[in-house]
Amino acid sequence: QVQLVESGGGLVQAGGSLRLSCAASGRTFSRNTMGWFRQAPGKEREFVSSISGSSWYTSTYYADSVKGRFTISRDSAKNTMFLQMNSLKPEDTAVYYCAASNRVLPGRIEDPDYWGQGTRVTVSS
Repeated sequence: QVQLVESGGGLVQAGGSLRLSCAASGRTFSRNTMGWFRQAPGKEREFVSSISGSSWYTSTYYADSVKGRFTISRDSAKNTMFLQMNSLKPEDTAVYYCAASNRVLPGRIEDPDYWGQGTRVTVSS
């Protein structure tokens, strides 16, 4: 059974940083497309970032709202994905979800096959 477990969420002041982790188990996602989505209170879930490939070649995608502030990465050996979030803003407040695909997608992740339970990020002003 595939499981994605997020960690690293919390409360941070505007301008601060957090690093989210997503640990996968049940199968290997060494090159498969994985990504992050978020859902703010009262809003629909939205794409944040995704990554495909392994350490020798990766492709990454970001939502315009987080470009230049967030960095996605992965440790294929540990089957773990990360999201480094810098210069956080109150509008980044949301539950962040890890997602994974059974394939190596040519573009950003759109319709994941697996989802984590989410980790809450709160950015105070």
